[in-house]
Amino acid sequence: MKWVYVSAFVLLGSLQSSLLAKLPEIPMSEEWQEKVKAAAPENGQAKPEKERKVLIFSMNTGFKHWCIPHTTAVVEILGEKTGAYSSVESKDIKEFLPENISKYDAIVLNNNCPDGKDRDMFRDVLINKMKEFGPEYAKMPLKEREELATKLYQSLVSYVADGGGLVLLHGAITNFAYSDEFSAMVGGSFDFHPPQQEITLYPVSPGHPMLEPFGGKPYVYYDEPYIMKRAYSKLDFHPLLEMKLDELKPDKRLEELEELPRYMAWVKKFKKGRVFFCSPSHNAQAFETPELLGFILNGMQFATGDLACETAPPAELEKK
Repeated sequence: MKWVYVSAFVLLGSLQSSLLAKLPEIPMSEEWQEKVKAAAPENGQAKPEKERKVLIFSMNTGFKHWCIPHTTAVVEILGEKTGAYSSVESKDIKEFLPENISKYDAIVLNNNCPDGKDRDMFRDVLINKMKEFGPEYAKMPLKEREELATKLYQSLVSYVADGGGLVLLHGAITNFAYSDEFSAMVGGSFDFHPPQQEITLYPVSPGHPMLEPFGGKPYVYYDEPYIMKRAYSKLDFHPLLEMKLDELKPDKRLEELEELPRYMAWVKKFKKGRVFFCSPSHNAQAFETPELLGFILNGMQFATGDLACETAPPAELEKK
């Protein structure tokens, strides 16, 4: 498979990102989608073993990323163009009931960003922000709503543990950020981020099949440099893209961090299941680059079980 490389420097330069606090929001239009389709790969690295179906869950109950509809479109376009999978987009939490979630080969959590009170998208819909996001549950007693929120969470964890795939895109890493169990499953939890700025991501293992779209070269984009906490310090995942803290703009919070490599994307196994986290991107402009589109497609195929790749954490690799 041949990849066409477009310099991220050209994209960033044209947007004069170095002079902006953040990139301008771009409309979700047919023209933009056609641009993404043109940049997307023709084929995936792996041939699907069977017809794959994925759920794109885009319910947002806290901070609203403007790129949510763009991210949904990207996942849909990658599946449609390459035939790697079909997708269903939903904001209905009932999709996480055991009888429903089992229909999917992978779940994509799209910038859900739950409210900071519980960092729990199910509790937001059923309890914390029910009037806004779950009015249909208003007649259900509080105890039953609390039990349902717990059931949906446990269903998601069990789904991954039993062999399902989970993809977390950008703000999705804030989901269940107060849960040690969920943090361990996905590799870490969101802590904070300095202001948006130009970020250079370095492929950790250029020969890794997930990283083929980057051609061994750094990827430069404009985004929020995410800092993780909880399970992250264990580095219990296989890192893919690394960010250098000393290349970021000065921020006192960064000076207080534990000395650890800071990764913006990784893959990991959780019992029988597969997890892919990709921090890029807060800004939909990055989705216009073939490098990132190819990378996300690889992550999707890893999550569905079609793309085999190394998932061992660094500590395990050192023992080999």
